[in-house]
Amino acid sequence: MSHQIAYPEPIEAAITSVESLLSFEPSYSLSRRSIALIILQQDASVWESLGLKKSQYPEIEGIINGVQQDLGEPVAIAIASYRQQLAWQLEKKVLKEPTQSKPPFTETLHRLTVNPLTGFPILLLILYYGVYKFVGEFGAGTLVDAIEGFFEGKINPFVNHLVAAIFPWQPLQDLFANDYGIITLGIRYATAIVLPIVCTFFLMFSFLEDSGYLPRLSLMLDRLFKIMGLSGRAVIPIVLGLGCDTMATLVTRTLETRRERLIATFLLSLAIPCAAQWGVILGLLAQKPAALIFWGGFIFSIFLLAGFLVARILPGKEAGFYIEIPPLRFPKLKNIITKTYVRMKWYFLEILPIFIWASVLIWLGRLTGLFDLIISWIQPVSLALGLPKETAAIFLYGFFRRDYGAAGLFDLQSNMAMNGNQIVVAAIVLTLFLPCVAQLQIMLKERGWKTTTAIVLFIFPFAFIIGYLVNLFLTVTGLSL
Repeated sequence: MSHQIAYPEPIEAAITSVESLLSFEPSYSLSRRSIALIILQQDASVWESLGLKKSQYPEIEGIINGVQQDLGEPVAIAIASYRQQLAWQLEKKVLKEPTQSKPPFTETLHRLTVNPLTGFPILLLILYYGVYKFVGEFGAGTLVDAIEGFFEGKINPFVNHLVAAIFPWQPLQDLFANDYGIITLGIRYATAIVLPIVCTFFLMFSFLEDSGYLPRLSLMLDRLFKIMGLSGRAVIPIVLGLGCDTMATLVTRTLETRRERLIATFLLSLAIPCAAQWGVILGLLAQKPAALIFWGGFIFSIFLLAGFLVARILPGKEAGFYIEIPPLRFPKLKNIITKTYVRMKWYFLEILPIFIWASVLIWLGRLTGLFDLIISWIQPVSLALGLPKETAAIFLYGFFRRDYGAAGLFDLQSNMAMNGNQIVVAAIVLTLFLPCVAQLQIMLKERGWKTTTAIVLFIFPFAFIIGYLVNLFLTVTGLSL
């Protein structure tokens, strides 16, 4: 039985013409017809290896040009298209598909998630229920209140009493207990404020990741990200930055070009708050919807504007975008728990030592008077922003970790009841403020000291200038958030 494909007449005529030029017997286990097909597809790199003489090249090229004029397209494309049509016909003969009056639900859902008209409303629903309700209200609200209340009511008084009984020297007591102790501040921040927020975020992130939604989000946002010189692939590190900017800075390695990696690193440093940071801010602003909307809209605008301007300044071409789209599925509980556990373990092992060291440095700074001196320099800036002078310490502590500073803002709000405008200004400055020490270390490793220094020198004054302008705007317009 012959399995020879009968091509359209112009191709068959060209095959015959090329075969007539083959004055040698093939040394390969290929027929003369197969060799003629290879030659017609203009794979010039193999012409010489097939034994063709260079004197024959013009005649062969003439045959190819003639058949291409008859077909109206390149010979290689015509051959491939014809083979594909035959394959489809063969598939229809041997396969039977059940008739479906409408596409499967997963296919319909896929189209809804990647179409901007329906995809953005779906994204808003995810942000509202997944971020605002689950992480903001439940994680930063219910869980934090419960664990924080337990620390304040049970653990802190016990630790203060125990440390006072063991160490008679007040400075040593302050190292472990009281207002800025390792246990009463560092471990309390890490366990009571940061841990529940990060845990709820990673649960939500793992749910979305296991469902197959994130690649579709990348596909939908590709055009928007192109405005900032990024491709849809950058959605992954940016979204991951909402959990941990340090981890996200490492993930920028997956981006295709150095230009993309620079832009993504800059945006992560400037306008992407980590889970604990924005979780605490959500908890603070949850009772003031207008303030929350203002903060979120303003930070998103800074994100877009900064990305747009940097993309115009940095030289280089835009990266292409391609991504594998996995099937949509209902997430498996085991996968969600495993992914969340692995991320929580990594994050907590990183964050707890830093919080402890931050408490030690704060203790040393207060003991030597250095921190009080620096705080006294920052206080006029805080007052110029319309904030209580106590926020100066929060900005200083925020350098050790931005979520540490956010937790301090949460503490300050609980004790002093700042108004909506003050919380918004403080939250904006803290969001745009310098990356934490851990992120700085990764930036130095990934981007080098020149790039890191340039980013830091820009962000430091920018955050306070923006805070001043926002406070001025709210004061002049008389808006009360």
